[in-house]
Amino acid sequence: MTYRIKVPPKTLPMDEAHLAGNMERLLETLRLYRGPLLVGIAIVIVATGIVGGVLWYDAQTAQKAQDLEHEATLHYFTRPADDPKKSEMNLKEAIALYRKVVEEYPRTQTAPVALFQLGNALVQANEVDAAIEAYKRFILMYGSNTSLLGLVQQRLGYAYLLKGDRDQAAKAYSSVLEIPGSLNRDHALFELARLEESLSRPEGALAHYQDLMKNYPNSPLANEAAVRVKALEVKKSPDPAAAAPAQASSTASPAAPKKP
Repeated sequence: MTYRIKVPPKTLPMDEAHLAGNMERLLETLRLYRGPLLVGIAIVIVATGIVGGVLWYDAQTAQKAQDLEHEATLHYFTRPADDPKKSEMNLKEAIALYRKVVEEYPRTQTAPVALFQLGNALVQANEVDAAIEAYKRFILMYGSNTSLLGLVQQRLGYAYLLKGDRDQAAKAYSSVLEIPGSLNRDHALFELARLEESLSRPEGALAHYQDLMKNYPNSPLANEAAVRVKALEVKKSPDPAAAAPAQASSTASPAAPKKP
């Protein structure tokens, strides 16, 4: 029995007349919808131009903000210790430049850093109330910036302490402990413990110091916390030097009567 191999039929090429007809239909369609097509192309070009312009403008403003913040930081950290007048001038210039960044470029990535540094510079200039307002403004505007938020709350606590407001300082330090991923919780615990000591509340101070030692053993403050714990425990225990004579006098036998 023999088998025949089936060969698939060859596809005939499209004839030129059919191809020409398709081209004519395409051109006719383009003629019919020429207006909407031109409008669509124009919209795409305009949108591309707008997006490009916005990106260019953002890049320019970001660069300007960085330049201003860099200049302000140079003024802030290069204050000569042996020339008080020059140091004061540098500090004032730094404050002015930080303010310019915050006011003119608030949406840039540099603005949160500039606002934080503005608060620090205002503290150095003894403008504590203005510094507190700067820190509060940071919390309001850039509270999602958790990498800086903990430091801002800590500095806010320092500023309140300079004003003598211990309650607000304690609230600021406690807020650091509630920030997810905060890197300065050990500092906040240490400051809370010191506050408790200053208020003559050794139990609260011990709790914070021990929390610091337990949860942050590698902190540079852990050793100092251990020293403070020992000191507080000694204060809590009775004085051994005073207790020894009292115990000796209570247990001593009565003296023998003198002979006549």
